[in-house]
Amino acid sequence: MVQVNVTLTQTIKKLLDEKKYATLRDILSTMMPYDIAAVFEELQDEKLPILFRILPKELAAETFVEMDEETQEFLIHGFSDSELKEVVDELFVDDAVDLIEEMPANVVKRILRTADKFILLRPDMTAEMAIKRIRRTGVDKETIYTCYVNDENNHLIGITTVKDLLLANDDDVVKDMMEENVISVHTLDDQEQVAQMFSNYDFLALPVVDNEQRIVGIVTIDDAIDVIQEEATEDIEKMAAVLPSDKPYMKTGVFGIYRKRVPWLLILMLSATFTSMIITSFEGVLAQIIILSSFIPMITGSGGNAGSQASVSVIRALSLGEIEFKSIFKVLWKELRVSILCGLTLGAANFLKLLLFDLRNYGNAPGEAGDKVLIALVVSLTLVGTIVMAKLVGSGLPLLAKKVGFDPAVMANPLITTVCDSLSLLIYFAVATSVLPEI
Repeated sequence: MVQVNVTLTQTIKKLLDEKKYATLRDILSTMMPYDIAAVFEELQDEKLPILFRILPKELAAETFVEMDEETQEFLIHGFSDSELKEVVDELFVDDAVDLIEEMPANVVKRILRTADKFILLRPDMTAEMAIKRIRRTGVDKETIYTCYVNDENNHLIGITTVKDLLLANDDDVVKDMMEENVISVHTLDDQEQVAQMFSNYDFLALPVVDNEQRIVGIVTIDDAIDVIQEEATEDIEKMAAVLPSDKPYMKTGVFGIYRKRVPWLLILMLSATFTSMIITSFEGVLAQIIILSSFIPMITGSGGNAGSQASVSVIRALSLGEIEFKSIFKVLWKELRVSILCGLTLGAANFLKLLLFDLRNYGNAPGEAGDKVLIALVVSLTLVGTIVMAKLVGSGLPLLAKKVGFDPAVMANPLITTVCDSLSLLIYFAVATSVLPEI
């Protein structure tokens, strides 16, 4: 796709220089809005207004929505009021609201001056009047299936559907067929919770109301998908110990990426100091039975993996609303049973592996102290304890984070891995000192 865009950009630049606007219009009319927006972002600023004016009106509006904020703002500054009104009129209501939220104050004032008001039905309309209004104004709306009903003070009082209106008698009144228990969202509601409502209720659109219950816009299913994608990206970044970014990767500079990554790297580096301190405090144990040190990476790695498994499962359940903090004891009880089964399986497999392979020839070389069966037992018991500990930590920390107001995704790998590393070493040396007589 990158090669295609480069080729298109070069072709479009050449046609612009040669002022072959009819050819350009034919080429652009065959392209998707997302692809056209990508080409726009590669062009020099002075070429953008010319190219935008070449696009057909509807395609221009759809392309405008796909552009980044900087390109949108640049174009708006170059629009006349009539051109800006044409673009805003072609935008769907929710896209226009998004545009207003993202633009600077001076740009928003221009947009609001040119934007038409949101069209709603009145409760005293007949079905015939409502259908006529939908036919007259619905062509510019993103969804017309669900119709919202306002009273004389512009308060949202009900909803009805095109199906209800079509099946009603011409003289039936809207207020007699509308549903009064309207599920709506507030302008200040968290966008992730709003997106989740589409999954919970199978909505195609949701009305957005202000503090006085006046409808100010709608959120549609495509907006919910965009939000879910953004939130998923943000969670992935947090789970990878990267501060979330509001720009695409290729549009973020080197210093910008550096600032997003280095704080967590510093925190994790400092937290790893505890691991070093634990190993240093048990140097005597490792000096007596040196082979114990060779199993540390396997133990800490298994603990980190087990903790990450539990944390990802719990974080996902929290994001979907399947569990809450009050479910913490049920979650811990479930993870305890799972961890015991996983720990015993890994411990048994590891015990056999050590005796058959890793420790098969142990004790034959000078200076090799300790019975290999006991050493295998220490490592395997530690593995069981580490898996149990890691899954409890991995499932409990995200729930605690949610309770105190932090994003649970912050508690995922690698933070949980770092915590589990320290605790698994404490378990390891505690078991070693208890089982091995030489220590």
